[in-house]
Amino acid sequence: MACTTILVGKAASYDGSTMIARNDDSGSGHFTAKKFTVIHPEELPKTYRSVLSHVEIPLPEGALRFTAMPNAVEGKGIWAASGVNAANVGMTATETITSNPRVLGADPLVEYQPAKGEKPEVPGGIGEEDIVYLVLPYIHSAREGVLRLGSLLEQYGTYEMNGIAFQDVNEIWWLETIGGHHWIARRVPDDVYVVMPNQLGIDNFDLEDAFGAQENYLCSADLREFIAKNHLDLSLDGALNPRDAFGSHDDADHVYNTPRAWYMLRYLNPRTWVWEGADADYTPMSDDLPWCMVPERKVTPEDIKYMLSSHYQGTPYDPYLSYGDKSAKGAYRSIGINRNDFMALLQMRPDQPEESRAVEWVAYASNAFNTMVPFYANVERTPEYLANTTGTVSTDNFYWTSRLIAAMADASYNKSLFHLERYEEAVLSAGRALVNQYDAKLAAESDAARRAALREKANTAIAAMLQEKAADTLDKVLFELSSQMKNAYSRSDA
Repeated sequence: MACTTILVGKAASYDGSTMIARNDDSGSGHFTAKKFTVIHPEELPKTYRSVLSHVEIPLPEGALRFTAMPNAVEGKGIWAASGVNAANVGMTATETITSNPRVLGADPLVEYQPAKGEKPEVPGGIGEEDIVYLVLPYIHSAREGVLRLGSLLEQYGTYEMNGIAFQDVNEIWWLETIGGHHWIARRVPDDVYVVMPNQLGIDNFDLEDAFGAQENYLCSADLREFIAKNHLDLSLDGALNPRDAFGSHDDADHVYNTPRAWYMLRYLNPRTWVWEGADADYTPMSDDLPWCMVPERKVTPEDIKYMLSSHYQGTPYDPYLSYGDKSAKGAYRSIGINRNDFMALLQMRPDQPEESRAVEWVAYASNAFNTMVPFYANVERTPEYLANTTGTVSTDNFYWTSRLIAAMADASYNKSLFHLERYEEAVLSAGRALVNQYDAKLAAESDAARRAALREKANTAIAAMLQEKAADTLDKVLFELSSQMKNAYSRSDA
């Protein structure tokens, strides 16, 4: 899947939260309907079987309830994608990343081989379809998430290159797969943010820590030998750069990947470096863009949503550019594209009680034309408006309403843009107001059962507000697009 990820350490965020967020994008030429739901322990099988790779994996006891963003249409697997479990551990998987022939030749991907004649099928490894479902119900910290997933990768392998984020209230870890069975993970420093645009991203790695104290780095058990045997370390000074060793610097990266990282870094650090012009420190084609940076100011959820919605606004590369030199218009792959399926921003708030700490911000469809909305994650069920998505187009749910708004607004961009700006601000403001209101109610309530009911009541109220504002915005952009129809005529017959 083509996706974009942002991670924000607790000292870099506006309120001390850890925040992890990702756009989940469909591949070219199709769209994947998604739903926001809760998966309970009793719904988990004893043995998991992957739909795509047919690998079978026994699941441990003691599973936790967790939220998820699975596919709304059955047939290709669960693709749980992102969620928070009952222990307040968040996870988003996966960011598809790149590799190179040296790695893939040394440790080939574990691909499914169907039966052929008398030759039986050979199961593949695990992949994006499986990872959240196999890991999130069974972990109690971000570090535990890395270790569980790492053990699964070493035992079963994977058929694709992926990056996966884990968080708890204290820390964030980022794991990247290397070939079929190897992996590295780095703890995100508290005072930085990380941007990930479909490339292997970690740009330095401390093997001494990974094989010693393991304070900030973890990796597969034989990584040192794997690197040495296959001559993967390309550094001249002995400081391992995983991006050079395990990743790619293809021409396609300069159109598809690096420009997205450049735009996000430029947004949060506009004065730290020179980003444009003949004397630029970094350009959209720079292979050495930093994996993480200390922002020039603290980062908010609204900042994350803006970056994950961006289409190079304020640059010559904006596909909606309507003035000036348009020769570079649409040159690079936008972050907010038509094929965004959903965005989930997972926020662990340290100033709130543990049971109401986790807030999950959700948006559906193209981020350039939608809004995100906050929900308490520690609940037994999610609101119908976000959970009842099917393969049938319907304005009775947020996914399809968002898809309709996006398609109509794109076709009537100049007329519809201000409706979208008002829509996003109204939902964000009302959503925050409702969370503030229910945070106060939860703080005043001593009974645990009534607090649980309050969290679900809050989510219901937020969803009702969202549905009203989304319907109103759909009505407005439908009017703008209808007014631009080719058979319009100015004379009124009324």
